[in-house]
Amino acid sequence: MDQLLSTDMDLSSAETDQRIHDLSGQKQSGLAWVKANVKEINAWVDRDGFALLRGLNIVSTNQFSTILETIFGEQLSQYIYRSSPRTALRNNIYTTTEYHADQVILQHNENAYSNCWPMRMGFFCVVPAKTGGDTPLADSREVYKQLPEALRNRFEERGIMYVRNYGDIDLPWQEVFQTQSRDDVEAYCWKNDIQCEWFDDGRLQTRQFRPAVMTHPQTGEKVWFNQAHLFHCSAVDTEMPDSIGTDYLPRNAYFGDGSEIAKQDIDVINQVYRDLTFSYPWQRNDILLLDNMLFTHGRQAYTGTRKVLVGMAKAAR
Repeated sequence: MDQLLSTDMDLSSAETDQRIHDLSGQKQSGLAWVKANVKEINAWVDRDGFALLRGLNIVSTNQFSTILETIFGEQLSQYIYRSSPRTALRNNIYTTTEYHADQVILQHNENAYSNCWPMRMGFFCVVPAKTGGDTPLADSREVYKQLPEALRNRFEERGIMYVRNYGDIDLPWQEVFQTQSRDDVEAYCWKNDIQCEWFDDGRLQTRQFRPAVMTHPQTGEKVWFNQAHLFHCSAVDTEMPDSIGTDYLPRNAYFGDGSEIAKQDIDVINQVYRDLTFSYPWQRNDILLLDNMLFTHGRQAYTGTRKVLVGMAKAAR
């Protein structure tokens, strides 16, 4: 898979980038400082779309959970209707996607394939990788603006249909929906406007129709908010469609009217992400707060041990 991190972007240094907040001089515990500065922290995210808090003293996963709940003003969300493997820790803190270290995770807005997504995300670097392993970002407003108008109009007018087949190749439905009950799956699908169909071999297929473009509820700006480039058949192993057939792929994306999305369109979308992506090398105890509609995130390939945790809140529909 191609690396989508821009190599020629002139990144601002910590001394000049207002989105990096060096808090290493604070003598309070990380939690105490956050409690005293909640309003300011949220103002940073509202203003810039994300904020990197650097140098806080954080001693445990539980403390990170409490810090996020303090900033977000509510309990963290449970991660259901999953699209990637993760390990759940306490208090709805999760590991970030557990793909192999040599794989790149493309830019995406969390749960943009669903009718319910978190407005806020918080990442916590417990152990930075030896090399690589950054969490690159891209501005969803700029992605929308820089896509060719004709392509943008096609997606905006037709929307996207996400098709998923659950089984041995990708996540089983029991993990995606966090249940062993078919009745629970069907109830969830009915509640969330997901078409579901069971086949004789026990396979489950779901289809969900979502917009390609959304309007941010606070800023009123249009954002490119979908995962067509992640679900599209061109994103999987090149031999898989031939070996199992496109109807059985773990996931695929079509236009909302059922017509195919051309690979050329996906290539253009990936190039725009490539041009706009930037990152900050992780440091131990970094916390990255993100407006999930304004900014996408991904993951670089890496070497060594890497441990980054995530929590989500402020569910939107």
